[in-house]
Amino acid sequence: MSEANALSRRIRAWLAFFVVCLVLSGVTAFPLVSEVRLMHEALTGWASPVGDALPGLLDWIGRVRAGLDTADARYPFLLYGTDWLAFAHLVIAVAFYGPYRDPVRNIWVIDFGVIACAGIVPLALICGRIRDIPFWWTVIDMAFGVFGVLPLLVVRRHIKRLEALTAPAGYAAPAGLAAPVAPPATPDALAAPAGPAPGTPQS
Repeated sequence: MSEANALSRRIRAWLAFFVVCLVLSGVTAFPLVSEVRLMHEALTGWASPVGDALPGLLDWIGRVRAGLDTADARYPFLLYGTDWLAFAHLVIAVAFYGPYRDPVRNIWVIDFGVIACAGIVPLALICGRIRDIPFWWTVIDMAFGVFGVLPLLVVRRHIKRLEALTAPAGYAAPAGLAAPVAPPATPDALAAPAGPAPGTPQS
């Protein structure tokens, strides 16, 4: 297997992993009320040792459950926002089909993902404080950006390497990559005398 084929396989494997995680993050936002209810019942039931060891987590999940139950019963339109959140995750996941199919041409999608992951940190810090989110939960939210950007950076490095390997002759390599080496001159070219420059008057 050539190095280019090996890089393509690695790129697709990392992208598949990233897309699966993105889809799971989106799909699980639809049944949010049921999920939080099950989590709270677990922490107060068969997983009560976890709730006893982490009372802050138990209190927070109980508060979230109360808010979601109230919204679901009296203001269900508020949960329409989380439906759009789930849909946004799925739409973004579809965009990564571009670099999966043609990584070099669609590297901009990877750059977009890196920027999006970086934006999670200030969003969590600013909006988390405004929305009265516990700081330790804000740290968990920021971790999604940190762990999400790691596979994208690996993919980007592989794409740059693939681009350098598959660049046509005479291609000007971007900064940070080795430029193609010019082919050596032929013996005939070396032996040919240099003629007068165009437009030079003949004596």
